[in-house]
Amino acid sequence: MKKIALSALVMFACASTTAFAAESLRFGVDPTFPPFESKAPDGSLQGFDIDMGNALCHQMKVKCVWVQTGYDGIIPALQARKFDAILSAMAMTEKRRQRVAFTDMIYNTPSALVTKKNSGLKPDVASLKSKNVGVAQGTTQETYAKAVWAAAGINVVSYPNQEEIWPDLASGRVEATLTSAASAETGFLKSPQGKDYQISGDTLYDKKYFGEGVGIGLRKDDQARVEQINTALAELHKNGVYDKLAKKYFSFDVFHKLN
Repeated sequence: MKKIALSALVMFACASTTAFAAESLRFGVDPTFPPFESKAPDGSLQGFDIDMGNALCHQMKVKCVWVQTGYDGIIPALQARKFDAILSAMAMTEKRRQRVAFTDMIYNTPSALVTKKNSGLKPDVASLKSKNVGVAQGTTQETYAKAVWAAAGINVVSYPNQEEIWPDLASGRVEATLTSAASAETGFLKSPQGKDYQISGDTLYDKKYFGEGVGIGLRKDDQARVEQINTALAELHKNGVYDKLAKKYFSFDVFHKLN
């Protein structure tokens, strides 16, 4: 009887754990990248990714749990099961696909070079020769800048996150930063600190380095949850919630599909 009771108890505990897991979805996020994710003055999380995550959880009828972590260690943290999915402006590159499974595209925005107005700088090797360009660690912009620019004599300076680059750009420690065009336009460039700065030259779309848009990253053994999120995302497009959230943050199309 004791063995039967013990077995029943173990089965109940396992069932309870599974039920709890099914009732919540833990997103890993680095809240240093407005307008996608950042902290409000009261410490709460805000941004397009946060709103999208909460909308997906509502559609899936699960509780959203947000776990804050540094971006450069976010994939190892996912694999260590500190959370279930990455929702933190992560571009879907081939290199990342080797480590995580991605959902359908959430959005796709170009990368851009931000410089002082009338600097004459452009996002190319000839223009940036001997200049200092700030990039955030672990981003596709860092990968691109190191692969394409650093070997050509451009000093690529990596920072823990994008928020730490803006003050150094303003003080002249770096002459430019390569970052998300959406983040630059709706964040820094519209702030008092960014009034003398601009996006210089053409924006950059490059599948090899910037991937095929942003998706939600999950562990490769979690295909069931990938499908659940894709189903919920499709419904958000269908019922108009996606467009409503996008218009809240952007004045341009962020669902740019590459050919």
